[in-house]
Amino acid sequence: MLMKSAFLRAAVLAALLPLAACNAQPAHKSAQPAAAPADAVKAITDKITQTYAEQDIKVLNVAESPVAGIYEVYLSGNQLVYMSADGNHMFTGDLIDVTERSNLSEQRRSDLNRIDYAALPLDKAITEVRGNGSLKVAVFTDPDCPYCKRLEREFEKMTDITIYNFMMPILSLHPAAKAKAERIWCNPDRTAAWTGWMRKGTVPAEVPACGNPIADTMELGTQLGFNGTPTLVFPNGKVMAGYLPNPELKQAIADNQK
Repeated sequence: MLMKSAFLRAAVLAALLPLAACNAQPAHKSAQPAAAPADAVKAITDKITQTYAEQDIKVLNVAESPVAGIYEVYLSGNQLVYMSADGNHMFTGDLIDVTERSNLSEQRRSDLNRIDYAALPLDKAITEVRGNGSLKVAVFTDPDCPYCKRLEREFEKMTDITIYNFMMPILSLHPAAKAKAERIWCNPDRTAAWTGWMRKGTVPAEVPACGNPIADTMELGTQLGFNGTPTLVFPNGKVMAGYLPNPELKQAIADNQK
């Protein structure tokens, strides 16, 4: 029994490992799934609405999954789950294509969670232009987040990129981060204050308080369903959560410009 469990864990890990190195380039593009039958949509929607009424969870989309009889259900809050046609059973977690060794759930979340990049309020971001600035990326970030700092050190290695940093301090983890973000924003050269702190640990100079968009960008991140930092938003609307090292980071940004 122990040997069987160990084998299963190893098999799942083997399926997932390649994804860590090519997060933006799955083994194959997922086809657009067909809509679920009307009776399944009704049963699933009714069940979710009744069961989770207090949490006000909404069913946004129900589609067929690659597994016969199981439906992909997209819920408010950017949640992707799988349910039986009668709505009585729910599966959470990622659906893995074992043959292709690819994460089908990750691919679908990327498609379903697209946002309107052109609608982002770039005037509320700390902007850094490196080289000719031709590649574009927006990042929802936290000045006290260790992985955000690691990401910034990867950006420092890149040229010909424009980075729009939206401050989204996670106060439950970093209570002092909001004040720090405001202080960085109010510096005369906020870009230099930001990169100095994130990449070199240079404490930003003390400056008088000023009008700033930090509360607005925190709310924007919440509205978009982001619950962690760093979260990258590409010009084609795709979203990628978490740190990624070079050269995968550069490739992911280049691949998702359009």
